[in-house]
Amino acid sequence: MLNETPLHDSTTSDSPLDSPMSQDSPIEKESRPIGRKAAKGKKWGNSSSNTSKILEEIARQSAIRIEMEQKRQENEMAIRAEYAKEREYLRKKEIEKTDRETMAMDTSHMSPETKQFWKLERRDVMRRRLFRDDGPSNTDWLNDQNH
Repeated sequence: MLNETPLHDSTTSDSPLDSPMSQDSPIEKESRPIGRKAAKGKKWGNSSSNTSKILEEIARQSAIRIEMEQKRQENEMAIRAEYAKEREYLRKKEIEKTDRETMAMDTSHMSPETKQFWKLERRDVMRRRLFRDDGPSNTDWLNDQNH
């Protein structure tokens, strides 16, 4: 029989894909670069878990921002209160200085009208000092039986 011996080995194929050249080819073994859409999907992973992570981060950042804003406002209020105290202190010191100058005014060389003006100014200073509400009463001597 002439055809008893096959011309080709039955275990091998004539397909170009099955050739020994294609099995050893380095071009075929390299993986294809990932596309943009697939890269974005891989980057973000499962969108629901990522969404919850993002929302948690936003909530955390918002809480930090709110806390910082509250601290800033508290600091600003403290500074304003301190500034108001300082202004009030300086205002009182200025009034005291003016009152001392008024009380120390020498009226001996002044005209009668000017003397009368300074006499009224002194009376105002005395009234203000006697009936001051911001400290211990300066009018206790009025109630003293010995005077």
